[in-house]
Amino acid sequence: MEYHRMIAIKIKSMGESSTIAISQKANLLRKKGVDVISLAVGEPDFDTPENIKETAVKSIKAGFTKYTPVDGVDDLKEAICLKLKRENNLDYSPSEIIVSCGAKHSLYNISQVLFEKDDEVIILAPYWVTYPAQVELTGAKPIIIDTSSSEDMMVSARELDTFVTSKTKAIILNNPCNPSGKVYGKQELETIAHAAVENNFLIIADEVYEKFVYEDANQVSVAALSEETKSRTITVNGVSKAYAMTGWRIGYAAGPQPIIDAMKKLQGQITTNPASISQHAATEALLGPQSDVDHMRKEYQKRRDYIVKELNSIEGVSCRMPEGAFYVFPNIANLFKKKSGAGVIRDSVSFCSYILDEACVAMVPGKAFGCDNFVRLSYATDMQSITEGVKRIKQAVDKLK
Repeated sequence: MEYHRMIAIKIKSMGESSTIAISQKANLLRKKGVDVISLAVGEPDFDTPENIKETAVKSIKAGFTKYTPVDGVDDLKEAICLKLKRENNLDYSPSEIIVSCGAKHSLYNISQVLFEKDDEVIILAPYWVTYPAQVELTGAKPIIIDTSSSEDMMVSARELDTFVTSKTKAIILNNPCNPSGKVYGKQELETIAHAAVENNFLIIADEVYEKFVYEDANQVSVAALSEETKSRTITVNGVSKAYAMTGWRIGYAAGPQPIIDAMKKLQGQITTNPASISQHAATEALLGPQSDVDHMRKEYQKRRDYIVKELNSIEGVSCRMPEGAFYVFPNIANLFKKKSGAGVIRDSVSFCSYILDEACVAMVPGKAFGCDNFVRLSYATDMQSITEGVKRIKQAVDKLK
């Protein structure tokens, strides 16, 4: 049987996640005995806090291993409401909350219940690699606005207006941003909110990195700007990044009840509920001590300061200081057309391939994020790996002619 012919066109045309692909290649090299340093994957190197793990163990022993309501257990939804009120100045009732199998799942559900053929969805580049793919799966069209040429990586009101049409259904806003680390200020958010209200489109606010904001930067939830803005915003978050719980797979969305109800309807046919044990653990994460989160943030800031300084010391590399998340997004355009033993550096893909082969350091090409002049490095790894990784990159760049 020709199985390839059986695969749906929409899946065959979908690109593979670049972060996962790079990680897999690095792992294959490691299995061959190669000393590879991965600065590619955005996964905290810290362990899940003990109080969260203990709660999970207690849940298992108590027999909390059965199905739960599709949209999550009441305790967790109430904890999410408390968190949103306390930290984001947002009032939601449990009926306006849905818990899913990770923030990525929440975003998928949103796309599926909102978008269809002929809809347009604005995405600001650089963007998380999954946004365009999820939009395209619905038959809608991603409308990409490249902000990378702007010093602050922000779209202007005038530029936004030129991309908005009668088909615009929503804008996806990642704050803080993966991969750039950009944190949108209140005035910048007001620009986007004003456009959404004036042109009657929705805001999908992905705030999964909100806990990791540094120095004077202030993370503001766009939904908190006004009741009018809140009425057209779906806020997405989760416990994966803030509490080092990537494998626990708990994300959530808060928004207008008709949209949440539609997501619940879809989720009931796709996954039913998120893992029962993980839900109890996530409740403890939100309501329990936050000292581990504070510790992680301080460590990330030290790593950020170091890696930005070292990258900017490499000739041909320019790196903006990120205000949030745990990534740096250096510009490498000045290295294009330089030659290595394997050929010419043409773009971010060939550069990352060269660095992996020559220096055994894994990074993600900026092309995956809609900005080919850049590469993404994660500093969610130990300082020793960061120090050695940047040293190897510098040595490899020095060999280019």
